[in-house]
Amino acid sequence: MRSLVLVLALCACGGGGSPKAGDSVRAGTGNGERGTETAAASAKQQAGSPGPQLPVPPSRKTVLMVGTSLTAGLGLDPEEAYPALLQRKADSAGYHVEIVNAGLSGETSAGALRRMDWLLRGPADVVVIETGANDGLRGLDVDSTRSNLRAIVAKVKAARPGARILLAQMEAPPNLGAKYTTAFRGMYQDVAKETGVGVKPFLLRDVAGVTGLNQQDGMHPNERGAQIVAHNVWETLGPLLQQLDATPTAG
Repeated sequence: MRSLVLVLALCACGGGGSPKAGDSVRAGTGNGERGTETAAASAKQQAGSPGPQLPVPPSRKTVLMVGTSLTAGLGLDPEEAYPALLQRKADSAGYHVEIVNAGLSGETSAGALRRMDWLLRGPADVVVIETGANDGLRGLDVDSTRSNLRAIVAKVKAARPGARILLAQMEAPPNLGAKYTTAFRGMYQDVAKETGVGVKPFLLRDVAGVTGLNQQDGMHPNERGAQIVAHNVWETLGPLLQQLDATPTAG
């Protein structure tokens, strides 16, 4: 129990620069190669030959990862944060997606709600929402957090009607009592049912409280821990990207 309290305490930690998303796949051929193919096709057409048909690269989709220091990768190189690891998984699978790390250390669900209008100015075909752990750490009212989660989902649906939405299940510190932690845990399932969005398993499953998978503070996942977190998220995100890769981009 004490270990879980320490793990959740990470979300209240500020600091750390804004991490960047992992390297993304570039669809299509390079400019030089593409230019040569285009010139050759044009010459054949002028000579009366239809020429070869150039392949049309699929449109790239955007996965927006909204979250706390867990998503930001506090204490890690940006390329070792779990969103960057997800990018590499998506690249290896051949999915034409860009995963954007929008994690912010120390943010509560109210802070995430305030940021959503700005974040949704950019494209978003999938929005993964990892928030609420700081609310639990501070013992904030569950009904208030639930209301913020609903409002965040509503903003995404209004700005990007075609986007898929996933909530990340988070946990409250057990020292707040069974009544609070049970209500907190059930809040994510409740919001998912009310709004018709998906829920992925506890973000820190198999990592929380495991000394060898966390940094020296005992709170933030280390590189090995981040790999397990990425695996946890990929179990839900991977199949969704497989479906999404064949669909048009969201508004």
